[in-house]
Amino acid sequence: MNKDLQLREEINKRLEQVRTKKMKDPYRLAFHLTPPVGLMNDPNGLVYFKDKYHVFFQWNPFGTKHTFKAWGHFSSEDFIQWEEHPPALVPSEWYEKDGCYSGSALTHQGKLYLFYTGNVRTNNGGRESYQCLAVSEDGIHFEKQGPVIELPKGYTSDFRDPKVWREKDRWYMVVGAQTESLEGTVVLYSSLDLLKWKLEGPLAGPGISMSNKFGYMWECPDFFSLDGKDVLIYSPQGLESQQYQFQNLYQSGYIIGSWNRQTKRFEHGKFQELDYGFDFYAPQTFTDNKKRRILIAWMGMGDEQEQNHPTVQNDWLHALTIPRELRVKGGRIYQRPINELKTLRKSHFEASFNLVHEQKEIDIYTQLQEIMIEINKFDGKELSLHLQGNWKLTYFKDQGVVTFERMRFDRSEKETRKCLVETVKHIHILQDHSSVEIFLNNGEKVFTSRFYSESTCTHCLLSVDGSAALHWQNWDLDSFCF
Repeated sequence: MNKDLQLREEINKRLEQVRTKKMKDPYRLAFHLTPPVGLMNDPNGLVYFKDKYHVFFQWNPFGTKHTFKAWGHFSSEDFIQWEEHPPALVPSEWYEKDGCYSGSALTHQGKLYLFYTGNVRTNNGGRESYQCLAVSEDGIHFEKQGPVIELPKGYTSDFRDPKVWREKDRWYMVVGAQTESLEGTVVLYSSLDLLKWKLEGPLAGPGISMSNKFGYMWECPDFFSLDGKDVLIYSPQGLESQQYQFQNLYQSGYIIGSWNRQTKRFEHGKFQELDYGFDFYAPQTFTDNKKRRILIAWMGMGDEQEQNHPTVQNDWLHALTIPRELRVKGGRIYQRPINELKTLRKSHFEASFNLVHEQKEIDIYTQLQEIMIEINKFDGKELSLHLQGNWKLTYFKDQGVVTFERMRFDRSEKETRKCLVETVKHIHILQDHSSVEIFLNNGEKVFTSRFYSESTCTHCLLSVDGSAALHWQNWDLDSFCF
């Protein structure tokens, strides 16, 4: 038996071992993609192919640590009913023996192409990385073509996560990289046939489009045009934490500007974060059949708390965010939940409140909630939202600050993330069994976080220090179908 078949048999046995256990976990998410077993991290290969949305992801079916790495696979016709497929890629070849790392997908001449990084650990403790290709005619079974790019001079083996796109008659690829001087950067390639690639040089980074070092490694780059602007999304590692930004171990954000297609020079503005919550990393985007630019990210963080998630006891860890449509407005990316998620809405409550230095309890009957709050008027210092005793969102108007608070996974203390915002007029919340995604001002600022609570509270507590006129709506939500 070859190694590919052997690994697939081992994965199938693992799936059978946990199939009944999977549905009993109270923290298993209902309208987010989660791994059937084991650890999920980066979304990979987001693509629309043969009338379906395909979502691949980094997957370790054998445990909840970052060891074995395959590509898991889901597909859907509507983002609501999902089908689970066998892994698209397992690390069976010499050039990927220690992991099929992150990458992207594209369609060409009726076939689906996956570009990914093959990770190899050497006997002396070093690493080799190869940018690899696999091709499929049905979107399920893939034939590996092997490496198409090897490590160029001037970079360390931290060289990974290829994202490929087409402009006119030419293909382009960006790769996340670390220079030999230990600086993060994004490298650009071009190709006429998807097989032979020309190194164009760095697209962005110190000495190219930035004057100073900005982290020691840039992961998961994604380059695209939207609303008349060119956007580079990436995840820099090694940024120093500041009071209102860079508060996680690793960050994810973007720079917006203009890319000269002839000179390959990218003039851009400052780095801006995509999310200010605890659990958001490695975002990837794609254009769907409706010409929308849609983003999905890993709803996790590989920090010191990772193994304290209580889901580890049930043999699974992490999830993906809901799909979000992106727009560029006023030099900023706005993120909003895709419209298809509205079909999950069930019972509805709506009311207007005028609160003056008081608290208002609103009954919440299920953990699966969508909440929309319009702040029509607010004169005061502080407005807070405490949902079912699990987490707390607070707007400090005089400081221009919003904070999100939860209990640490080890239950030792509460912890906070915060961001600056000029004003808050609209709050949009989607809460699952153990996750929440909060969109402020129609997606101007976003907080994404997991949370775990033993609370049995069935209400939301609105607190106002001052006076506020609010319009409230909430819906009980349904689950994804598998």
